[in-house]
Amino acid sequence: MTEHKKIVLASNNEGKVREINAMLSGHHLQIISQSRFSVPEIEETGLTFVENAILKARNAARHTGLPAIADDSGIEIPALNGQPGIYSARYAGVGASDEDNLYKLIGQIKMLSDEKRQARFICLMVFLRHAEDPVPLIAEGIWDGIAVTEPKGKNGFGYDPMFYVPTHQCMSAELPPEIKNSISHRSQALQKLIAQLNAIYP
Repeated sequence: MTEHKKIVLASNNEGKVREINAMLSGHHLQIISQSRFSVPEIEETGLTFVENAILKARNAARHTGLPAIADDSGIEIPALNGQPGIYSARYAGVGASDEDNLYKLIGQIKMLSDEKRQARFICLMVFLRHAEDPVPLIAEGIWDGIAVTEPKGKNGFGYDPMFYVPTHQCMSAELPPEIKNSISHRSQALQKLIAQLNAIYP
């Protein structure tokens, strides 16, 4: 890869910025949060994760003149018809806190039997070379788990405290960051995206 290729990350979520930067350590990419450029937030009007990711990446690239990475991610409960899905970050309303969203979803799953509490984190990550790029790189990650009603753990953010990881027998929020960053939905999507970026920036 080209030395220190600058790419803007289309997110103001500091938890997400930290995770992605940690996962990219060792790669010759300098990821810069869009907040450094005062990029205005764009309304997420897409009906799918990939549509919203492209909207965010195009907005960041347009305002910075840099290539952009964006992701749209969330948690899906199949028994709730995939809710909260693309609305995960605003499930309890626009401007809701992580805690607000978390406890709204806990309230929703309380009515479900244990066998219907299957859950999965989804991440769609995209890369645009420039704001008008008609062929974005797209990568997907899926992390399967179980939604629980008693949150635990202080690591991570969002729905991590209620996402039980069967392979590690603990909540996502109880995993050390280096473990989570090696198995999460965002990690899976980012590793796939890096493989595609290596072809562009050898």
